[in-house]
Amino acid sequence: MSEHISRKELKQDKIKETIEHGAEAVISHGQFTLIVVLVALFTALGYGGWKFYIDRQTVQASAAFDTAMKAYQGRIASAADPSDPSAPFFPDESARAQDAMQKFVKLADKYPSTNPGKLARYYAALCLEDLERQNQALEELKKIGGSSDKELAAMAQYQTAIIYSRTGKSDDAIKTFRVLVDKQSALVPRPLVLLELAGLLRSSNPKEAVSIYQQIKKEFPDTTIADQADRGLDTLSPKS
Repeated sequence: MSEHISRKELKQDKIKETIEHGAEAVISHGQFTLIVVLVALFTALGYGGWKFYIDRQTVQASAAFDTAMKAYQGRIASAADPSDPSAPFFPDESARAQDAMQKFVKLADKYPSTNPGKLARYYAALCLEDLERQNQALEELKKIGGSSDKELAAMAQYQTAIIYSRTGKSDDAIKTFRVLVDKQSALVPRPLVLLELAGLLRSSNPKEAVSIYQQIKKEFPDTTIADQADRGLDTLSPKS
């Protein structure tokens, strides 16, 4: 018998080697696929658990927000409403604002990642304003104004401008309204901002105020705000 390996045997060894490597590849691929499936499964379960947690937090935060809003809108009275004895009532506006603020702050601190929690922070700032604590209200509103939530940020910036206007800081109010004019916001619509801006400019720059009133009428005809712009024009340039 020949001592060297025949071609047939060599071919059989190569076939065997190929099969073994192929089997190893299949096994390795199977293990990789299993790992991918397991990772995907755990990710899905993690996301599902996280979503369930957030949803549950949001439900709880919504209930707390409803309670805080009832206080915020509570009656000023010396006794409960006979038709709704459970409705909150307060001896004065200061007591109402204080109670509502405490509820909003507690809610915002407990559920900061939920939409009701974020909105509660905004209403807490409004309560501070009602309590004549304008500087604190402005601090809170400025924080909210930098939020990634564009609608909430626009609301905070609008209220900041309103406080500036009410406290005699007209230049700051005008500057803030000018920034807001070009922002697309559903909750702080452009015509409303234009109207506020024109109102502030009536004394310092009546010519620009007239221009803005006319712009409102042109861009938003047949609206309540257009009617208000008309009245603004009448007081600046009375019709003969």
